[in-house]
Amino acid sequence: MVTSLSADPLRLHPDLSAGDRDWLLTLVGDWQLIADLSLADLVLWCPAPRSDGTGGYYAMAQARPVTAATLFHRDLVGSRARADLRALLTQAWRSHDTAGAEPIEAPDGTLQVRLWPVKRDGRVLAVLTEHRDPDSRRELTSIELNYRAAAERLLHMTRRGQWPDPADPPGFWIGGTPRVGDGLIVLDADARAAFASPNAVSALRRLGVAVSIEGQVLAPILTQAMIGTGALDEDAWSVLSGARGGRAEVQIGKVTIMVRGIVVRGREERDGALLMLRDVSELRRQEQRLVSKDATIREIHHRVKNNLQTVGSLLRMQARRATSQEARQALAQAMQRVDTIALVHQSLSEDVAGHVDVDALMARLFRLAVEVAGDGRQVRSRVEGEFGALPTRITTALALVINELATNAVEHGTGPEGGLVRLVARRDLTPIGELLEVEVVDSGSGHQPSSVEPAKGPLAQADGGGLGLRIVRTLVESELGGTLSRSQAVDGSTRVSARVPLD
Repeated sequence: MVTSLSADPLRLHPDLSAGDRDWLLTLVGDWQLIADLSLADLVLWCPAPRSDGTGGYYAMAQARPVTAATLFHRDLVGSRARADLRALLTQAWRSHDTAGAEPIEAPDGTLQVRLWPVKRDGRVLAVLTEHRDPDSRRELTSIELNYRAAAERLLHMTRRGQWPDPADPPGFWIGGTPRVGDGLIVLDADARAAFASPNAVSALRRLGVAVSIEGQVLAPILTQAMIGTGALDEDAWSVLSGARGGRAEVQIGKVTIMVRGIVVRGREERDGALLMLRDVSELRRQEQRLVSKDATIREIHHRVKNNLQTVGSLLRMQARRATSQEARQALAQAMQRVDTIALVHQSLSEDVAGHVDVDALMARLFRLAVEVAGDGRQVRSRVEGEFGALPTRITTALALVINELATNAVEHGTGPEGGLVRLVARRDLTPIGELLEVEVVDSGSGHQPSSVEPAKGPLAQADGGGLGLRIVRTLVESELGGTLSRSQAVDGSTRVSARVPLD
């Protein structure tokens, strides 16, 4: 074993350049296709690092076929090649051609091993080995013969440095990408179907193609089936005709088929294509339902925001009619609370994810609360730290807490000449999980206490009078499951802290 490479050999091998590493990673990202077509286990081998000094080859990656039983039930990645296989690997590395067609002895029985150099820009980067048990399948079916022939063509392209195709991302990159078992069509150099697996035929029948496609060009047949419902776009036509690799979707009625095309090349020119088909109708319907659900949630948040703004307008009208200063002040505070909730719903209508980045929202709410509570005085606000992405379930309650604490700090922690109110946010990792600590700190009303008041427990014990503080206590302790504390410094400033669990 190579200890330094055991974690991720392809990414950690010191003798591979960045470009070579990306090439091999792209191959490994898509070689499940070859394993399924060849009905064989695949192993990728690279020479030991020059710094190792022991020589030999090490397994960089491994793939097991879905279409056949695996021969290797243990993971070979990071292991050293046996002496008999090492000789064949060296032969393949030097000859740049296939080797090892005859069975060789292995500890668990007789295996047939074929070796393929993996080239990039004319250089051999690794050797790919196919492993089969020749006694397990005496006679292959016509489907298996066509599968193996297709794998052979891809392996020859790998040996010539023609595959993987950098312009065609690996199949695992896109959800719903078809695999071999979903349906395979082999096109010849004239874009005619030389072979179609039963699953491919079934997929086409779901699209309304009832005729046999073998010996025919697929794109015109699908165009005929789409009469009255649309037409193939240029990208889909080029994939279905084998002109280029990539992905395309064909939709007829309620049936959607995803097609992945791989251009097969000979030594000099295009020599056909492999098409894999998968019925993704249900997948697309689920995606459409999710899009519709997101749109509904956004619309609900938008309407709630509009309704709250209407309530705020009614409160403002009532405040203008109020005759007492106390009533106007109470209505103004109610308006501020309604506006705070409305701003949260506006933010949620723009992002319906489970977590939302609230830094801009909380900073805006805090500054607005300080400005309104200041009532024309020169009260400055400052935001320090970051909230980051928070669960949407706590956003509204946390916004109300910040609004009430900011209002209370301005009213009771600043003098007639104004002052400074700070909002400090930070996240801490603790043994019980991640906590968000939010502090609102005022600059003091001008009164200098003779001693420092230590941090107290629940805020109710420190000051249980005002409605705003009772709202804060209820929200933090009941809604958010957090704790409150307050401390006062020698200079008269007061710090109120809310600690809220995020997990």
